[in-house]
Amino acid sequence: MTTPPGQAPTDALPATWERLDERFAKVDGDSLVVRIASGCRWTEGGTYLPAARSFVWSDIPNDRLLRWDELTGETGVFRSPAGYPNGSTLDGEGRLVTCHHGLRGVTRTEHDGSVTVLADHFEGRRFNSPNDVVVDRRGAVWFTDPGYGIGTDYEGFQAESEIGGSHVYRIDPDGTTRQVTDDFDQPNGLALSLDESQLYVVDSERRHLRVFDVTDDGTLTGGDVLATSTAGTFDGVRLDTAGRIWAAAEDGVHCLHPDGTLLGKLLLPEIAANLTFGGLKRNLLFVCASTSVYLIMLNVTGAPGPYAVPRA
Repeated sequence: MTTPPGQAPTDALPATWERLDERFAKVDGDSLVVRIASGCRWTEGGTYLPAARSFVWSDIPNDRLLRWDELTGETGVFRSPAGYPNGSTLDGEGRLVTCHHGLRGVTRTEHDGSVTVLADHFEGRRFNSPNDVVVDRRGAVWFTDPGYGIGTDYEGFQAESEIGGSHVYRIDPDGTTRQVTDDFDQPNGLALSLDESQLYVVDSERRHLRVFDVTDDGTLTGGDVLATSTAGTFDGVRLDTAGRIWAAAEDGVHCLHPDGTLLGKLLLPEIAANLTFGGLKRNLLFVCASTSVYLIMLNVTGAPGPYAVPRA
């Protein structure tokens, strides 16, 4: 959708904020939330590509990645078939890293457009259906592996679990894959804290968000429940530069203080599955919600992406 200067977009709705804590009082943005795409079966993932000034997201049941061009407002197919893609992110070199239900693995799209499989087995067994992913500054790829993509044929291919559980994994820069958790029902969205000393992971069956400490060797400790969703379950999560946690939920996007307090919500008419910050200033919030993608410019900025340098 392209809107002439000075005119309100035709496919938009008033931005509706629910403010629950005084620390959220100054968080604001555009007066309208714009629906930049619709007609999908179930939108997920979502990654902003700075070099291309575009946003790429998954329409899982239709087995495709779609792309919205920020400069023209046009939407087209980025890749189809696409291995039933779900969550995605960028690595330190700006390459797209994607979880796939159909491929039951994690891939990286190279700068020339070719696709490299980073991992699709653990100890000789296929993953369930990798769901969401984040890359740290060292180049390690962290991802969740619930069973949603093998439960039915809707988002992948129905199959029995070979792993026998739903866990969180890390692919180290040398290509070694390690299992880092063993006590989740269905791990889903995940995000690293600003200094990468903590990892936030959603358990969508238990409807809560847990926080782990990341040791120097990448081992996770702790795992306490930080917050429980007040509307359905949490799904995808991202951070802003203040360390606040933005989580997709049934009624829109929830914003949490790092201490777990629910600060407020951006309410949406569809169930939010995932979100990310984008734009040249990282102040555009893209939300993948059921059949549509919503966009609003905020007065806060998303956390920067990974950079290929060691953590101090």
